[in-house]
Amino acid sequence: MTKKSALNEAEGTRPASGINPGAAQRVRSSRKKEIVIEELTREILAGNKRALSQGITLIESRQPLHGEKAAALVENCLPYANKSIRIGITGVPGVGKSTFIEAFGTFLADHGKKVAVLAVDPTSSVTGGSILGDKTRMETLVNHENAFIRPSPSGDSLGGVAKTTRETIILCEAAGFDTLLIETVGVGQSETTVHSMTDFFLLLKLAGAGDELQGIKRGIMEMADAIVINKADGENLKPAEKARSEFRRALHLYPAKESGWTPKVLLTSATEKTGIKEVWQLIVEYEQLVKETGHFSQKRQNQNKFWLLQTINEHLKNRFYQDPEIKKLLPKQLEAIEKNETTPFEAAALLLSKYRD
Repeated sequence: MTKKSALNEAEGTRPASGINPGAAQRVRSSRKKEIVIEELTREILAGNKRALSQGITLIESRQPLHGEKAAALVENCLPYANKSIRIGITGVPGVGKSTFIEAFGTFLADHGKKVAVLAVDPTSSVTGGSILGDKTRMETLVNHENAFIRPSPSGDSLGGVAKTTRETIILCEAAGFDTLLIETVGVGQSETTVHSMTDFFLLLKLAGAGDELQGIKRGIMEMADAIVINKADGENLKPAEKARSEFRRALHLYPAKESGWTPKVLLTSATEKTGIKEVWQLIVEYEQLVKETGHFSQKRQNQNKFWLLQTINEHLKNRFYQDPEIKKLLPKQLEAIEKNETTPFEAAALLLSKYRD
């Protein structure tokens, strides 16, 4: 009996040139396979990382058909969420966020914590692409059995986080991850987005980089629960100690936080693994305080209200741009603006008046 090769053409098919028909059939079968939400939920609750990745991909999908399934998956996972400490980590590019997160995350994972890193990569406003390189930068952590790293493109979100990060947090918590590290793009503005979905907000700084005075500005400094001066080693150690003193003095200028917590300034060296343990001890101290005062649960409730309004705004915006009448009129109004035949305000008023929901 002649053994059939996988390269032989199957009867009744006409494969494209250069494509293995067996492989093509497997691809077609996988595409036809229906995503069963109940089955995916069970796998995520069992801690299956592959299922978790699949669930996050479903949430990130912009295909209308995936929207309902993603919503059902989040709803299924929601009762098992909210059992973690969510730590937002931000800082300007070059401050060493990825190196710090790998050192910090590895320390936690080695001590039995289940760590999920949601690392958001900047999306190019020109090409729309993202490098998504955090998995390659965190070589040790990515292979740790207690860790899960998910890089996501920031898209057009100004807050330094992906629009779906909130839902991704729910899935990670349902999968049993008790410590979430949410790395932001570090755009220096609209950081309220990450602050609105985390319990502890950590601001990474560099000494001698010319941003000490920048850091004393209101806004991001007021949101920070801790300032960590990274790369405090070698010749950078003395400048880092000086910067720590400056930041400590600056923090006294701000009003007391509602939580009753006084922000601290710490030194770390992610490459030499120094100061990492102290950062975690500080977060544990913060968590104990805010849970005793009731601020922890109150903050979570306020965040849920904030995201209710954000979700409504996002939904209304999408409905507006998907409206057939708006799709037809918008290009004409954009052209009219180019020709100075109307103003942006008049064009907006016209479009809004034509929108019927």
